Amino acid sequence: MTSPDEREYARGLDLAAQRRFAEALVVLDAVAATAHDPDLYARVVGTRAYIFTQTGRSADGERECRAALEDDRLSAHTRGVVAGQLGSVLVNQGRLDEGLQWLGLAIDTIPDDPLAVANLRVNRSLIHMQRRDLPQSAADLQATLAVFADHGSASDLAEAQHNLGYVALLEGDLVRAMREMAAARPVLAALSSANAAICDADRAEVLRDAGLATEAERVLAAAAASFGADGMPQARAESELRLAISLVRHDPGRAERVARTAARRFRALGAGSWATRADGVRLRAALSVGGMDQSGQLLPVHRRRPDDDEIDRVARALSRHGFAGDAAALRLARELWRARQGKRAGRMPAITDHASLDVRLLAREVRARRAEHTRPARARAEAAAGLAELGAGRSVHGSLDLQTSLAMHGQALLLAGIDSAVASGRPDVIFEWSERARLLSQQVVAVRPPHDPAQAADLSELRMLRADLAGSDWLADPRVIALGARVRERQWQTAGAARDDAVDSRLDLDALRATLAPDTAVLSYVYGTAGLRCLVATSTGASLVSLPGWEAARTVIAGLRADLDMTATVRTGPLAAVVQRSLQQRLALLSRALVDEPVRVAGVRRLVVTAPGILAGIPWSMVPGLAECALTLAGSASRWALSEPRPLRTAAFAVGPRIDRGVEEVTTAAAVWDSPHLLLGPAATVEATSAVAGEADVLHIVAHGRHAADNPLFSGLELSDGVLFGYDIDRIAAIPRTVVLSACEVGRSAVRWGEEAIGMTRAWLHAGADCVIAAPVVVADDDASAVLSALHSGLAAGRSPAEALAAAQAETGILTAFQCHGAGL
Repeated sequence: MTSPDEREYARGLDLAAQRRFAEALVVLDAVAATAHDPDLYARVVGTRAYIFTQTGRSADGERECRAALEDDRLSAHTRGVVAGQLGSVLVNQGRLDEGLQWLGLAIDTIPDDPLAVANLRVNRSLIHMQRRDLPQSAADLQATLAVFADHGSASDLAEAQHNLGYVALLEGDLVRAMREMAAARPVLAALSSANAAICDADRAEVLRDAGLATEAERVLAAAAASFGADGMPQARAESELRLAISLVRHDPGRAERVARTAARRFRALGAGSWATRADGVRLRAALSVGGMDQSGQLLPVHRRRPDDDEIDRVARALSRHGFAGDAAALRLARELWRARQGKRAGRMPAITDHASLDVRLLAREVRARRAEHTRPARARAEAAAGLAELGAGRSVHGSLDLQTSLAMHGQALLLAGIDSAVASGRPDVIFEWSERARLLSQQVVAVRPPHDPAQAADLSELRMLRADLAGSDWLADPRVIALGARVRERQWQTAGAARDDAVDSRLDLDALRATLAPDTAVLSYVYGTAGLRCLVATSTGASLVSLPGWEAARTVIAGLRADLDMTATVRTGPLAAVVQRSLQQRLALLSRALVDEPVRVAGVRRLVVTAPGILAGIPWSMVPGLAECALTLAGSASRWALSEPRPLRTAAFAVGPRIDRGVEEVTTAAAVWDSPHLLLGPAATVEATSAVAGEADVLHIVAHGRHAADNPLFSGLELSDGVLFGYDIDRIAAIPRTVVLSACEVGRSAVRWGEEAIGMTRAWLHAGADCVIAAPVVVADDDASAVLSALHSGLAAGRSPAEALAAAQAETGILTAFQCHGAGL
């Protein structure tokens, strides 16, 4: 029979597991005051030490554990438990070597208590994680699963499963990481808000590595605030450190500030090695070497001289504390700064087998930048080798979200390769690197996932929430956030992929030109640190066109969308003329800066355009220099050239609610097809539209559309029973060859890492559509109805989508922002 003190200790232990630390300390202090059993007292000390570590008093926890271990009356078992707790305290202070010794001692001391050993293994696995000894970390965790299943609590098992997910993250397996973390979260989050924040902070790192940095950073900032409110300064500082690491890539100024704050917090806690890690991130941010932010804007290169003494001191301290990867990253950042500034190169750090992919890619970038002026071919070879390594490890999933992560990780290497290619002045080399950029995240093709009733139910619930929250920022609602995360996680896990050998199918310039008809040209826009260029390829030759007006044009693009939206909504009155004049001036400037000279060099009116994310949102079809051109925006020139045109024989139409001329638009359009399928009024549901999509060559949807910038795959089309989201597209069994989206905004894209733009258009193309016709801005209903009705006459007559769209605009005399994406020509 247990004593009252033992029962109270068990209650205090349970409160500590729920992270209700203040309540737990009250109970534990009372037990400590009355306990006569030295073993019980020592266990109380061990639990209090854990609480002290979590609440910023790790020095008190270390002192109490050491004092308890001096009691000769302790049983061997209790001595092992307290030794293990001391090891955990030291690990949280960043004293990894000492922590590893004490945990090993504890495990060897209590082999007869499998549950206690399992808990110690979990703690030891964290040391192996920090040292990037991932096989050993996974081995420790795997050894705990059966023990926890038989003897432990549900939370013990969930914690081990969550940590296995973190190991998978460090190994680069994002799907497994999300699967393990998602399975563990309900159990852990139910214990306390602090546990939920821990789960979210780790999940944020998965999102960051998937290229969703904005969302990840928002989650990390929220987790840090939650830990601060719960009185957990160590966890707060760790979340800030993670946030700074994410920011280094695209916002070094903020990264430097956040890392400095984290270092200050760690030092106040006595966590010296953690503070050193934060110092390393701060210095890497200070050594910013340019690159791009998420929108594709070039970042400035810092001109100030780095403090070499401080960098060397911090790097040595990182190595001494066992953070070899952090030390290598810091030294490599300095070498990259030196290379970009034309300074004398220093010594490259040794890159160990345990180095992360980011460190290995950074080393490739340093070697590429060192060689770009003296050995440009070597520079491009290093960049290409790094991209190949990245592609081999990352391009194995069918999820569109996960494929876009390649752009984030490969951005710096792509920029190095493009800079060297442009400097060479050789059209063949420039085209090669333009295609590398376009094809980086298209190395696999999606395989239709099996029907998933759980995901279907989640999407249905999201549709109801979208309707209920129509007047608010619906994506910020906690219910939407939870459901959205679940939908994405399931889509990551179920979206299959087949190797498409995009690298092998990448055409060289001569091979591309051999596929071009005499009346067709490819305009490949290439963006690097030297600005924007356009490579013009025709059947008779290729040349590089400089675009000196690009810098002036950049300021025009920012206000272009507002003018386009206003033009669509302000149709009459004195303001209409003012808006129209402003729009025409902007379009004329864009034409002079981006289009006129390339089109003159091309000398033809059938054009295939490939463009980086920095040019996303331009209504190419409205630019004066492209008047009367048949044009398609291709994901890559190689993909376009290797595509096989397929005849369009059948069509289906769906009209969502509250579209004034929707029925008129599709009735007129459908009249040119044999046996068209029309879904009007209540019949135009998400499921019915998905069903007819698999039976038609052309799918035309007229609906209110909305673009969700923060999560483009939650952009959607409003049908009679709710929104058809980007995520719904993966659930459609067969995809139409051509998709026409007569809906405002859904042609827009959210740019990620300069080269990747995703949204509803990209979602349809990724799923298998040959071509999507959509507009990046609002189009007046009258104009959309007239142009898209006329479009179908050309499609039914056998014209390509781009030719049919150009003919429709010429026939109606209405110039709209609708444009073709994919193999539209």
